[in-house]
Amino acid sequence: MKLGRAVLGLLLLAPSVVQAVEPISLGLALAGVLTGYICPRLYCLFAECCGQKRSLSREALQKDLDDKLFGQHLAKKIILNAVFGFINNPKPKKPLTLSLHGWTGTGKNFVSKIIAENIYEGGLNSDYVHLFVATLHFPHASNITLYKARMEVWNPFLDVIGFGVSLLWDEIWEFYAGLDFLDLSHPPASASQSAGIIGMSGFWHSSLIDRNLIDYFVPFLPLEYKHLKMCIRVEMQSRGYEIDEDIVSRVAEEMTFFPKEERVFSDKGCKTVFTKLDYYYDD
Repeated sequence: MKLGRAVLGLLLLAPSVVQAVEPISLGLALAGVLTGYICPRLYCLFAECCGQKRSLSREALQKDLDDKLFGQHLAKKIILNAVFGFINNPKPKKPLTLSLHGWTGTGKNFVSKIIAENIYEGGLNSDYVHLFVATLHFPHASNITLYKARMEVWNPFLDVIGFGVSLLWDEIWEFYAGLDFLDLSHPPASASQSAGIIGMSGFWHSSLIDRNLIDYFVPFLPLEYKHLKMCIRVEMQSRGYEIDEDIVSRVAEEMTFFPKEERVFSDKGCKTVFTKLDYYYDD
């Protein structure tokens, strides 16, 4: 684009040069310059372009996290500092890599959605956001070679939108191939059982850790009863319903908790409270 402007400026500021150029050649040159200048802008009126990223605001991201993510004060602080530390670095040596850890329904995927929506107009649907879910896209460890071949197709595109993203793929596959698959659908009954799961997973021995490719490990805490009620209220508001505290309490009471006797933490977080609301508002 800068070259096009320079050529156009040269032709306008040098009349003697213009007179020496054939009209047809000059017309073609100007048409080429104008096409190169106008077409990208015209295209971007109808499609998403790389330069259309939103100006990421710390205040806006923090407000979204405060309004939509509950019971995760540790995660909020780490994510905010990590994201804006990376954004403010003019020459990052690698992509920012966050490793989110916690029970199901505590907000890990939700945080990814919030960050994407703060950067791109289309959020997770943006052409510049690529979401890969291990259990969905890579469900069978025996097909690791096939999955790796498929991901190689993405490498040229990932190299364009990130700083050396392709360097991460081999490490990810190396980690994935050595990972023990565990059924974590039921939370551990004790802290010692939880520690056993961490030791069995093989994660701490992966080359992702050894080669310092993960920048931050972000803990997501299990959600309490009061956090579930917050989730339910937000979902009611998003559907345009008036907040009915009786329904809020009834939905929260229907959730399952652990330990079973004390009922302190939700074993599914906020993941199923939204579908339970359908029962009360089914027309």
